[in-house]
Amino acid sequence: MTYIIYAFAAVFEIAGCFAFWAWLKLDKPIWWLVPGMTSLALFAWLLTLVPSEAAGRTFAVYGGIYIIASLSWLWLVEGRVPDRYDISGGLICLAGASVILFPPRG
Repeated sequence: MTYIIYAFAAVFEIAGCFAFWAWLKLDKPIWWLVPGMTSLALFAWLLTLVPSEAAGRTFAVYGGIYIIASLSWLWLVEGRVPDRYDISGGLICLAGASVILFPPRG
């Protein structure tokens, strides 16, 4: 369930940031910021649902998930296929996120 929360958080963060990018870099209308800001608020709320005693650990694990989600965005939305370095780096980050998330803690 934790990875599902992280995945949705990543989608909302990337979509929200993309709305700002589109407004500033792609000359989209300013109203694009309304769904962008809503999306970013949902992202922040979702991270509070992750079962963790420390915000910093939650954010660190999210970093690995965010990288995978960003590479997926690159491919599915921007139409650019990730290369072997993108994929290798993403898998390394996901492994690191798992090491932080899953060890037994007292």
